[in-house]
Amino acid sequence: FNNITPSLSAPSEAGDIRSSAFNLGEPLRQPRSSPPISAASQFVHNSTSGMALKSRDSLVKNSKLSAAAPEFIPSGYASYQDDVYSDGSEGHNPDATLDDFVHDFVSILTSSPGSFESEIDYITDTLNSWVTTEAILKELVELIYVQSTSIPNFAYMGARLCNDLSQHIKLSPPNGNFRQLLLVRCHIEFDQKDQAVRGDKDTQKQFHSYVLFLGELYLNLKVKTRKGTLGRADVLLGALKDLMDTLFSHPEDPNLICAVKLLKLCGSILEDTWKERQKSDMDEIIKKIEEIVLDAKCSRDVRQMLLKLVELRSSNWGRVYAASMLCDATPDNDPNYFMNEPTFYTTDGTPFTAADPDYSEKYQEILDREDYFPDTFEENGTESFCREEDEMDPEMEEAFERFCMESESRERK
Repeated sequence: FNNITPSLSAPSEAGDIRSSAFNLGEPLRQPRSSPPISAASQFVHNSTSGMALKSRDSLVKNSKLSAAAPEFIPSGYASYQDDVYSDGSEGHNPDATLDDFVHDFVSILTSSPGSFESEIDYITDTLNSWVTTEAILKELVELIYVQSTSIPNFAYMGARLCNDLSQHIKLSPPNGNFRQLLLVRCHIEFDQKDQAVRGDKDTQKQFHSYVLFLGELYLNLKVKTRKGTLGRADVLLGALKDLMDTLFSHPEDPNLICAVKLLKLCGSILEDTWKERQKSDMDEIIKKIEEIVLDAKCSRDVRQMLLKLVELRSSNWGRVYAASMLCDATPDNDPNYFMNEPTFYTTDGTPFTAADPDYSEKYQEILDREDYFPDTFEENGTESFCREEDEMDPEMEEAFERFCMESESRERK
């Protein structure tokens, strides 16, 4: 207002402006470019303002809204409580249930599988503070099992989670710890395999998810062996063999696809274990697959999957051992034997390596050429273009001096 005051025509006018600016009950002064406000319009404006204030007061008095009302969350909106994962020392939300907590961390592991290592300690500590009775422990086992067999692509993460919880959940009641209760739950589903494999589409889908989860569990769940070391559970080894027999005994496309997925997942580990125990179970499975390919009325795509599986097994499940690391590595037993050998070139530019059958003859040809032209070729038979320039002969020196003299004479002219 200091910049505006000197331009005013009279002190009284300035006082009126200040009072109108700070008096909220009166209207603001109209711009100088507009005509002055009449008394009638001034009366209408004051009346309207008064009615608006009365209406606002009545709305406030009659409103049923409350600042203490709970937060509104639309239906179907999944909100994660950040404070639950902000600090491990704060504990879990007292209003949340075990079901809510399991669903929350399963959602996090599903959306961010790479966070397993950073989150698992907090998850385990929170569950240890939550699981205080055998009933709660059984509820936890059921929740983990349902999530692992119902969420797509969560079987691997669920198996890792089961392995970690089986080692770090402290509560161990007389009827079994976490691992034992988990295996009991899996056995309940195992007993229903004959009915599930012949069930409707949804029943078969649930059964196939269970089979693949059991395969992941066999690969990831570690138990103490008789020697005191950690190893895989033998009970799961026998269960997987029985499950595959059940799937192949009903050669429908969904059952065969599930069996192929299971063998791709853990077929190599199963065969290695059976061979160590002098069993031919994998040979029996492959024989059944070959019979199904010849006799069963499966679709062409499923038949192709089975043939590819047989081919995969014949190539040792796609495993390539680094024979070059062994002292007896030869070109016959190591396909990468010549990988780091240099490449040579013949006179017509054709490349060849030590793996070529006529390598000796071609390489001898390079050696012969180096005998005739020892300063012209590099070690790999190519011509050297980076050698130092030879000195000029007398005729070239004389011509170069003549050229320099002619250039100087032209510059002088």
